[in-house]
Amino acid sequence: MNALNSILIEGNVVRDAVVKETPRGTLVCNFSIASNRYYRQGDDYEQETSFVEVETWAKHAEVCGKNCLKGRGIRVVGRLKQDRWTSPEGKNCSKVKIVAEHVEFKPQFKNKNVLNQELEETDSVDETDQVEDSVVHKAVKQEEPVPVF
Repeated sequence: MNALNSILIEGNVVRDAVVKETPRGTLVCNFSIASNRYYRQGDDYEQETSFVEVETWAKHAEVCGKNCLKGRGIRVVGRLKQDRWTSPEGKNCSKVKIVAEHVEFKPQFKNKNVLNQELEETDSVDETDQVEDSVVHKAVKQEEPVPVF
């Protein structure tokens, strides 16, 4: 009987993804994400960051290779896998990673400076004039959504 092995993690891509092809022609994509956890310690709030390796295969690898860029927000659902090997010195080593079964990308702004430029232009408006909502709506235009698997 299989035990439950499922994980959901959300964070930001640490560095651009690397896509490789296996000898049989299947794509595999590897990347790391950083996930923050905030907790209270006395009167202060502390931050704990975990770095996790993620592996995707086939169509997921193709999509992640194009969209997993440093800093991009991402949510990954998958299973944990432990790789084991023996080092050249004879020491037993292991590493736990996530094999992704579902990946979602957070929206990215096309131009992050648009909001600041639009708001700076409104600084010269008289106090009696009102800023239209369309200025703010123009500033938050987003990319087309990335397909989710």
